Amino acid sequence: MRDLDLGDGITVPSQLLRAATSRAGGPGGQNVNKVETRVTIEVDVDALPLPEDRKARIRERLAGRINKLGVLRVTSQAERSQLANRDRALARMEELLGDAITEQETRKPTRISRSQKRRRLEEKKRRAETKRLRTRLE
Repeated sequence: MRDLDLGDGITVPSQLLRAATSRAGGPGGQNVNKVETRVTIEVDVDALPLPEDRKARIRERLAGRINKLGVLRVTSQAERSQLANRDRALARMEELLGDAITEQETRKPTRISRSQKRRRLEEKKRRAETKRLRTRLE
């Protein structure tokens, strides 16, 4: 297995990762019943070589994927070969961890301009008038 590169010079050594295989469902013919192609990659969040604030950010953003023991789990069974599924799972783990540790920019609230409000209301009035003219006069 390879090390994970999370960007900013941060790498997760492959010794911290655990891989498990199992039989996958889906296409594959007789292969499905015989070969363990599903790959699950696990990593203990507490063991990651990161500062505590980034670990907390991972726990917060990936809470749905982390179990009670603090283990992050990613599974892949899209491919027919175990090797391809392992590569996909590693790439997904890399992507998830990389996205989770990056600091998100705070949203700067913006205001709708007066002219935009006026245009929107005029358009609403035009639409309402068009619809009103479609009604039957009795």
